[in-house]
Amino acid sequence: MASNVNPTVRRRRLGQELRRLRELKGMTAEEVAERLLVSQSKISRLENGRRSISQRDVRDLCGVYEVEDHRVVDSLMQMAKDSRQQGWWHAFGDIPYSVYIGLETDAASLRVYESLIVPGLLQTRDYAEAVISGMWPEATPAEVEKRIQVRLKRQDRLSDPDGPLRFWAVIDEALLRRVVGTERIMADQLEHLAQLSAQPHVTLQVLPYSVGAHPGMYGKFAILEFADALDASVVYLEGVTSDLYLEKANDVQSYTVMYEHLRAKALSAEQSREFILQVAAEYAR
Repeated sequence: MASNVNPTVRRRRLGQELRRLRELKGMTAEEVAERLLVSQSKISRLENGRRSISQRDVRDLCGVYEVEDHRVVDSLMQMAKDSRQQGWWHAFGDIPYSVYIGLETDAASLRVYESLIVPGLLQTRDYAEAVISGMWPEATPAEVEKRIQVRLKRQDRLSDPDGPLRFWAVIDEALLRRVVGTERIMADQLEHLAQLSAQPHVTLQVLPYSVGAHPGMYGKFAILEFADALDASVVYLEGVTSDLYLEKANDVQSYTVMYEHLRAKALSAEQSREFILQVAAEYAR
């Protein structure tokens, strides 16, 4: 989906602009909430792009901020309208990580560190089914299938003819060794990884057991970057019941430095491909 109609990204940009207008007015979120008789948390959610923004919200906020330029107000109102459109993922119903999917759909590059599971964008269907079923034992077959379809649809970003996602993954050796499903599924999955890693826009590095302790032991994370300079980079941390999005420059920088350390410790892309194929051959015996 093009960035100019991606509802998640439009909502995020609109929130950033509303925050800028509030700060220019010298008001706190609490003061704005008191003026509009709403909760402070609503103002915060509107500004961080985690809540849908109505045109009425924009009108009321522009009134509080005394925005007199009608062109600015009209532009913000249009952004609010666009932000309420539905992305492709809405067709699948309630998806718990829909905010992340919206960001991933619009990202120009994505760097991930994974220690236990093959990154979703690189999973085969059989592996995806096995891992989703294992992680969500109470799910019905229909729910599992829905998540598989969403995962496979997300993978279109890697083959987008208008500009594929620049994808870089550092993966721990542990996820190569953990048998998800069957050994045949693992062999196919690892061969698939090796094939994808040969593409010019996909880089895959393995962090072998031999490196010992490393910064990635804090847990998996993803860093999303966007082509438009107005869209700041985001660090995504996935949780069981909720997710965390870090957008402050210092936070993004900390994770960026951590990622560079992981890249330095990992095998090269060519060594990683050979290592993955070696493990795949062990499964295929």
